[in-house]
Amino acid sequence: MSGVIELYKNVMENKSHPITKDWFLMSGPGPLMMIIVSYLYFCLSAGPKYMKDKKPYELRIAMIVYNFIQVLLSIYLFYEGLMAGWLYDYNYYCQPVDYNVNNPLSRRMANAVYSYFICKLIELLDTVFFVLRKKNRQVSSLHVYHHTLMPICSWIGCRFLPNGHGTLLGVINAFIHIIMYAYYMLTSIGPHMNKYLWWKKYLTTLQLIQFFIIFVHTFQIFVNDCNYPVVISFLLNLNSLIFLYLFGSFYIQNYVKREKQKDKTEKITKTANKIE
Repeated sequence: MSGVIELYKNVMENKSHPITKDWFLMSGPGPLMMIIVSYLYFCLSAGPKYMKDKKPYELRIAMIVYNFIQVLLSIYLFYEGLMAGWLYDYNYYCQPVDYNVNNPLSRRMANAVYSYFICKLIELLDTVFFVLRKKNRQVSSLHVYHHTLMPICSWIGCRFLPNGHGTLLGVINAFIHIIMYAYYMLTSIGPHMNKYLWWKKYLTTLQLIQFFIIFVHTFQIFVNDCNYPVVISFLLNLNSLIFLYLFGSFYIQNYVKREKQKDKTEKITKTANKIE
């Protein structure tokens, strides 16, 4: 036990990035774990029990405002990620972590990564809204896993690696979220917007492309002798593969199989009409 404690102290003190280690919620994993445990307890237990005998909350205005703010935040994160490194200065083949606290680009990227972490906490409201609206089918294992893991991953990134190779993940993810939350905002306005939302399945396609790009980009670390933590690269690759599998299964189940079933039903209907 003492060895584990010493290892923990060594990692937290000697491996932390000097720019971000003292920022709010960055001092240790305890506060984040409390938030995650509270989120899981509410969304999987307390929330559904509270809503059991209640009518769903409408929350239309709140959701329109929330999704609009998320679009703005995603645009900000995407822009900052590009301007802090990925548009001009960063190397897509190998970008080591910069520990120089006096480098303005390092500080700018660290601010962007920290903002990304805060956004992952705000995004926990996605599930809270589902519970309060009694959209329990949308509180899927994939949804809960994704929203639980992302704050943890972004906390690790912000505490230890707030710039460098792995930050491309946040830039791509922010771009995807611009489109995703714009879609959610339109759905929140009302059913009359459905005719403009034919592109829902392409969101999942973009997410699959996102995880594939991240996997390839991170995999380079194993073959190019880049001075970037191999353990973090392994975890990023593993996470990308898990999400590729989960989102791929979701795509097949909700679009490929449903379209095949729809075509089969239409053929049966046409055949029946001909017989009549």
